[in-house]
Amino acid sequence: EPLLRGIFEIGKRSCDVVLSARRLRWSPILPESPTGDSSVAVQAQEETIEMKDVFSVKLKRRRFAGQKKGGTLLGITIFKCLNKEENKLTDCAIHLNNLSEDHCQSWFRHLKEILNGFQNRPKSLKVFVNPSSHKREATHIYYEKVAPLFKLADIKTDVTVTEYEGHALSVLKECELQAFDGVVCVGGDGSVSEVAHGLLLRAQIDAGKDTDYVSKPVRAPVPLGVIPAGTTNILAHTLYGIKHAVTATLHIVMGHIQAVDVCTFSTPSKLLRFGFSAMFGFGARTLALAEKHRWMPSSQRKEFAFIKTLADLKPEECELSFLPLQIPQEDSREKDRITLLYLGSKDQWQKIQGHFLNVSIMAIPCLCSMAPRGLAPNTRLNNGSMALIVVQNTSRAEFIKHLKRYTSVKNQFNFPFVETYTVQEVKVQPRLKSGPDAKENVCLNAEGNYPWNIDGDLMKEASEVHVRVHPQLIDLYGMNTDDLESSQVTCNCI
Repeated sequence: EPLLRGIFEIGKRSCDVVLSARRLRWSPILPESPTGDSSVAVQAQEETIEMKDVFSVKLKRRRFAGQKKGGTLLGITIFKCLNKEENKLTDCAIHLNNLSEDHCQSWFRHLKEILNGFQNRPKSLKVFVNPSSHKREATHIYYEKVAPLFKLADIKTDVTVTEYEGHALSVLKECELQAFDGVVCVGGDGSVSEVAHGLLLRAQIDAGKDTDYVSKPVRAPVPLGVIPAGTTNILAHTLYGIKHAVTATLHIVMGHIQAVDVCTFSTPSKLLRFGFSAMFGFGARTLALAEKHRWMPSSQRKEFAFIKTLADLKPEECELSFLPLQIPQEDSREKDRITLLYLGSKDQWQKIQGHFLNVSIMAIPCLCSMAPRGLAPNTRLNNGSMALIVVQNTSRAEFIKHLKRYTSVKNQFNFPFVETYTVQEVKVQPRLKSGPDAKENVCLNAEGNYPWNIDGDLMKEASEVHVRVHPQLIDLYGMNTDDLESSQVTCNCI
């Protein structure tokens, strides 16, 4: 049912415009043929935009320099989210020109009512900006690219520019989260991980849960938005398929919600962290070495740490215990999209011992520019499983071949020394050497702790680490990249 019908000038042509709750459509008003011959009349081309793709509507006025209010009304401007190639989103403006104040005000009210009816779209956001991320560009990215779109969409923001590691966590523990529709982090993977951990920790505190031991965590109270401003930006790539601040911002503005699995990382005595992925061994030692060279530029220190760790490549002896998941046979064709069934019996734990170069535990695919299919391409954002990827001891040349395969499209695990498992829980227990062989404990730092790379954040633990996956524990602004690839559309904007 049409809500309104009227005449506006669009692209210098008078158009018949019809508004319904779901779409706005218009077609040029063509003059009659001078001879009255209807057969020569050209068929008017109708154009349509879906209201679900519109994120803002403004009254268009002409103002003099320095004039902030009033001005001559020219019409209405509608701002639409436009899908482009390679998962990129951008905004475009459609101008509906009409000089009638009453006419435009009536249309403006109806358009605003429709936009206010979209449930997931945030109206108030808590924003954290890490000014130290990557090339110290997060502040510029936020104020130049993100904030203008939030303002255009009439989203109120409360911004905290973090001053030290753990700042966002301390703010989240104290702030009034009920005042916000979501939380946004502008930074790299470490910053996002800290904010996600803070949101989930706050949820446990508000629910009266013990935060030292969390067996069944409470879901995060509000969604988390990720604006990529780091070096690798794994979570942003996984959510959006691209590192692009405007694309990430528009997913937040449009209220695109994606439920995502989260892991808990614990020792036998305490909760260490909520997170999405972790590496033990090569990936962790590389990060630990990079952190010791913080005085170097970001890209240089990571390249240096990678090469140095590769040159000193040594395995670490440890025991891995894991609880596998069972996939129903009748749904095997849809195994990547279903929630996997848990094997609940404790006696079905499996153990492997040996010398491992790297152990990866990932609840999300972990896409990045260097791994376009992901570091764990066989898992998904929300299928209730983790990928356990174990690289056993091998030669440096063979290990490099394995790493190089990540940059291609397949076969990175097609090596006899690489094993992959789909699991629900994992326990990693390093086995310390003593006596003359003690110097071979290559993972240990000076304090006697093993480094862990959890979402790009360095953590150090000496004892057994227990990792559990918790299905759909947090909502993130974004869309599953599987869906993004199939949703490319185009629109003619004026």
